Amino acid sequence: MGVSMRHAGLAQEEHRVNSHPVNADLWRRVYTRVLKYWKALALAMLFLIGVAASQPLLAILMKPLLDGGFNGQNPDYVWMIPLAIIGIFLVRGVMNFLSDYLMAWSANHVLADLRIDMFDRLLRLPDAYFKRMGSSLLLNRFVSDAASVMQLATEVITVLVRETLIVVSLVCVLLYLSWQLTLIALIAFPLSTFIMRAIARRIRGINRETIVMNAELTRVVSEAIDGQRVIKLFSGYEHEEKRFFHISGRLRRFAMRNTVAGAASAPITQAISAVALAVVVATALGQSGANQITVGGFAAFVTAMIQMLDPLKRLANIASPMQRMLVAAESVFALMDELPESDTGTRTLPQPVRGHIEFEHVSHRFPEAGRDTLADISLEVAPGQTVAFIGRSGSGKTTLVSMLPRFTLPSAGTIRVDGVPVDELTLTSLRDSISLVSQDVVLFDDTIAANVGYGANSEPSEQAIRQALADANLLEFVDSLPQGIHSQVGENAARLSGGQRQRLAIARALIKDAPILILDEATSALDNESERQVQASLERLMAGRTTLVIAHRLSTVQNADRIVVLDQGHIVEQGHHADLLAADGLYAALYKMQFNEGAAAQGGE
Repeated sequence: MGVSMRHAGLAQEEHRVNSHPVNADLWRRVYTRVLKYWKALALAMLFLIGVAASQPLLAILMKPLLDGGFNGQNPDYVWMIPLAIIGIFLVRGVMNFLSDYLMAWSANHVLADLRIDMFDRLLRLPDAYFKRMGSSLLLNRFVSDAASVMQLATEVITVLVRETLIVVSLVCVLLYLSWQLTLIALIAFPLSTFIMRAIARRIRGINRETIVMNAELTRVVSEAIDGQRVIKLFSGYEHEEKRFFHISGRLRRFAMRNTVAGAASAPITQAISAVALAVVVATALGQSGANQITVGGFAAFVTAMIQMLDPLKRLANIASPMQRMLVAAESVFALMDELPESDTGTRTLPQPVRGHIEFEHVSHRFPEAGRDTLADISLEVAPGQTVAFIGRSGSGKTTLVSMLPRFTLPSAGTIRVDGVPVDELTLTSLRDSISLVSQDVVLFDDTIAANVGYGANSEPSEQAIRQALADANLLEFVDSLPQGIHSQVGENAARLSGGQRQRLAIARALIKDAPILILDEATSALDNESERQVQASLERLMAGRTTLVIAHRLSTVQNADRIVVLDQGHIVEQGHHADLLAADGLYAALYKMQFNEGAAAQGGE
């Protein structure tokens, strides 16, 4: 189901990107961020204007060089013109460097701001969004798309401003030298513009497909890294290589189509310019016979025209990075435009929080589902009480408990904590009163001390951290490490065993000291010895707290104050362990099944 939801999310995202409204809004949003650093940009623009203004000077020097230098009429030109050429290139080089530096400085600051805003939005997105979207697509947006937007935004604006100014200044020089020849040369512009627009549409479509496939590539590589042991044990090399080869092949084809479309624009534009140049040369030869243009004037004109070819080529090639920028911007702003999880509550829980929980006629149905996941659930949990939820897979246990911290929202009904509806509480107030220990422990690539102290209301002391580790039966192991509580746990806590990760999560919950505790199958993936150690730690954690337990192993919930049995979204039984066994209903059937499986396993050993 997770895979199908991820693919559905990718499909929805691709549709959203393809149906994004207008480019004007994207341009506005990108350059609103860029113009935040307008002072550096304005200075960069001044240097770009200087670069553009200096470009025609070489062409202008051709006329006096040929008309008055080679014939000896102006002997000073022997040293003045070479020095002028050196000066022009030195000044251009300095101004180019300064403009590039300022543009890069602005782009990197904007990129940092953009990623901060993206990360801030990511942290506040609802739980359902992460179920719908794959992590590969989200990572691709941060690593690739955001960088592409800012890098290409500055590249686009630099090329557009600098090359446009150069072309304009050269056109002014051409008009000054011969307006008749200039008009002939300018005929090529409309045709070149039409071709560039057609190519730009093609490139944009290719870039949209490339973004989706880049996310797929990230997903496949990520799964191969996480599942490398499974791949090795089950000889999945060929299967994984086929998947990677398919995606890599599609990316290669997209890249080649992009290259072909982008590369075609320059020679087409140059061919049109060459035809225009040929006509200009023929016309100039006719004018020279009538003494309407000098050799120096014609050489200056041709030099200016040749100098226009490079900026025209760069303007023609800007279509590809411009479309990549717009497509990357669509992807980035699709994340930015996602609605954060609803936090319309205005109330806070009265202190001290007692932990009295009520589910009143609560129902839930996932979007596009054929039936309710939960139907008309009413349940009350007294302060300090431990209530266990059991049932077959898909019975709605996790969905019901996930509604308490508002990870999942009910379709109908009300949930209250200490008499206050949870939708009237601020998320901070609600979640500050809840701790979670789950089967899938999430630890950060940091020290043991940082992971234990994570989420504490204030910076915990080293003594408090050590006490929490002791209560979680983990202090002896931590003290055996070379750096003690300052030891790194590694990525995904790879340096710890499953039981050690669970007990570290318990220590984190102990430090938070929340009055309500959720245990989501916290011992189901552990061996018997680890389970006993973790269970002892959990008993210390549960003392005096209202505890909701999602259980797979029924042996772990026998001492619960109440056991609630769910089946197909309904409460079918509830009571103490002994009473439910005596009733000989679904709980008894599940218990006998697990008891027989356990006995068979022990017999097999």
